[in-house]
Amino acid sequence: MNTRTDQAQYAEMPTIFISAGEASGELYGAQLATALSRQSTPKSQGAELELIGMGGDRMRAAGVDCIVRAEDMAVMGFTEVVEHLPRIYREFRKLKRAIRKQRPQVAVLIDFPDFHFRLFPIFRELGIPVIYFVSPQLWAWKKHRIKQVRKYVRRMLVIFPFEEQFYRDRGVDAEFVGHPLADLPPPSISRQEFAQANNLDPTKTWIALLPGSRMREIRDHLPTMLEAARLLAEGNPSQRFEFIIPLAATLHTGQRVRFATLVAAPKGLPSIRLISDKSAESGVGRAAGTRALSSDSAARTALFHARASVVASGTATVEASLIGNPFVVVYRVSPLTYTIAKHVVSVPHVAMANLIAGRRVVPELIQHDFTAQNIVQHIEPLLPDGPSRQSMIQGLTAVREALTAHPQLGGRVDAIDRVAAVVMEELESTVPASQTPGRT
Repeated sequence: MNTRTDQAQYAEMPTIFISAGEASGELYGAQLATALSRQSTPKSQGAELELIGMGGDRMRAAGVDCIVRAEDMAVMGFTEVVEHLPRIYREFRKLKRAIRKQRPQVAVLIDFPDFHFRLFPIFRELGIPVIYFVSPQLWAWKKHRIKQVRKYVRRMLVIFPFEEQFYRDRGVDAEFVGHPLADLPPPSISRQEFAQANNLDPTKTWIALLPGSRMREIRDHLPTMLEAARLLAEGNPSQRFEFIIPLAATLHTGQRVRFATLVAAPKGLPSIRLISDKSAESGVGRAAGTRALSSDSAARTALFHARASVVASGTATVEASLIGNPFVVVYRVSPLTYTIAKHVVSVPHVAMANLIAGRRVVPELIQHDFTAQNIVQHIEPLLPDGPSRQSMIQGLTAVREALTAHPQLGGRVDAIDRVAAVVMEELESTVPASQTPGRT
């Protein structure tokens, strides 16, 4: 292992590597970059930080030099990965070359384990400590990977309360920092402003459809969601519906065009509206660098104003839980992926809300159960005020409380600020004091 003791090997500015490969992790990466810049001192008072890594538009806007684009790497599933292997390995080699050349002092890897675990050896070879933020779901499957985590990860910062004890029981230095989305305030844009920005009718009942952030997820989920929208509207002629579909921030222009084509294809659909982060923002001007921190993302705003939602399993289900929007969880993968997953995944629930609550708070329609008829059957009872809706809202309130507690910190601390503090502590122990921002 190379231990960089030669002062000449340090870059002029301390460098932190931040890497995220999916929409949710990329948002956290942008928030972390902003928090790190805030915790370091201005150039006139000390050294600045240089941030490099893998990310998307939000991380770039927050000041990260993204060597590899997150949107090029957002692939999921056993069979789905195979067709993209040449591109994945090409980008992987590109990232490794940049790490060797720039030699960051600290690496922060955010979720995306199938890619990030392959970077472990190079960080160890170069003596770069690894902080892992947002745990890979080893408690659900691939528990054998805990050996790699013990070997290569200096600190594991988890966002779900039950994960801390899981890692500590297995010899990993883990800390529950809270969930970053729990720290965001409710969206500030009013229903009327949101309607005006997206050509919506505020007098109608809005249903949010969140098919996922990857094109594969969108292709697998959106047609069934649209069919459910048609059935729901036809079965409730006295209720005027409008269906809102937020576009993931990591989708590039070509993918957005394909998304729009999927929506336009079926005939006889009720009113469907695609919204983006830009149209979800209120009239208050926001600089590009602060947009990543906004609580007014398209997904959050749609969930906040919708009466109920249909949400693909993933981070969006956590957003729906935190906002308190009644929803139905859906998901579908290839038959081979599903067959393999059934034999290796060992958790009683798919939705994170249900895992945290320890019971079925929200319905889960997975694989063969994910049909338009089943969606309608489960979402109809959530629309009127009544026991079904109230029971789910109460369950989601308990989930939100679990995600915002920070008992080990002795008080309320934002998750991202805590992560940034850990990163700066690690940087201080790695870089000479004269070169550490705020430590001159």
